[in-house]
Amino acid sequence: MPCSLGAPGWGVTCAVPAPQEEYFGTISIGTPAQDFTVIFDTGSSNLWVPSTYCSSLACTNHNRFNPEDSSTYEATSESVSIEYGTGSMTGILGYDTVKVGGIDDTNQIFGLSETEPGSTFYYAPFDGILGLAYPSISSSDATPVFDNIWDQGLISEDLISVYLSSDDESGSVVIFGGIDSSYYTGSLHWVPVSDEGYWQIAVDSVTINGETIACSEGCQAIIDTGTSLLTGPPSAIDNIQSYIGATAGSSSEEVISCSAIDSLPDVIFTINGVEFPLPASAYILEEDESCISGFEGMDLDTSSGELWVLGDVFIRQYYTVFNRANNRVRLASVA
Repeated sequence: MPCSLGAPGWGVTCAVPAPQEEYFGTISIGTPAQDFTVIFDTGSSNLWVPSTYCSSLACTNHNRFNPEDSSTYEATSESVSIEYGTGSMTGILGYDTVKVGGIDDTNQIFGLSETEPGSTFYYAPFDGILGLAYPSISSSDATPVFDNIWDQGLISEDLISVYLSSDDESGSVVIFGGIDSSYYTGSLHWVPVSDEGYWQIAVDSVTINGETIACSEGCQAIIDTGTSLLTGPPSAIDNIQSYIGATAGSSSEEVISCSAIDSLPDVIFTINGVEFPLPASAYILEEDESCISGFEGMDLDTSSGELWVLGDVFIRQYYTVFNRANNRVRLASVA
């Protein structure tokens, strides 16, 4: 679905489909507009799409930007290279008009891929990625889309908010420059950003049935719309998998009985003194008539120690506001 302009004064809404594992929406680049499906990714900061310069097999399976077809394209001699948790790209940087919802983001720098090695992006249901994290982690110091939109005065508030639906019917939204209270219930609880690069926050503890199961002395986590699962240090995740009865399947996934969902406990993340429970219905994912755990062990060490990633498994339960003005995140239970 394409993005659409929200109510005047509170932001631009980008509607995205809502499968359980990936969320993406449509933007356009160039004059006349060339459409691309992108992930709105709070775990990275660059915008890039496949291009006609790309020689990788992955690009043949997706929409490719042709700079020769855009009257507003401006070339540069700069290159870009990005490594993700899975997948990578290299390419060149250029400038053009990017349309996000009803906003014309002019003079936006973006990547035109030349290589997308491996199979990750070949099978991806999206063309490229639109990063929504801080400029400090942008490859080649390219100005992120959100910063360029804000610098041009095109939105009224220096924030982004995200609602990820749990079903295919209601759809999901990314709102540039505003908050829509119809997507959450109760209060928005604020959490300071602990490291301005990713949207990184401090977590007090992870508990099940009153027992601290992980993060006993506090830990760091990033809130990442571009990560499907909820990841953490392998030893901590092993504790959780054992507690909920998940066992290794034929692939890297941990499987669990679908009939156990109603009897499994909440996994509670305490953040800035507030409990954010994840019920079994949130952390157990149905896949091809079987059920898998939404937790995954992953080694992510940073200068601040081991890092958790609160991906879509978490965000589906909590409407999230990424507030650049105050360098904080705000969370509330989804409506």
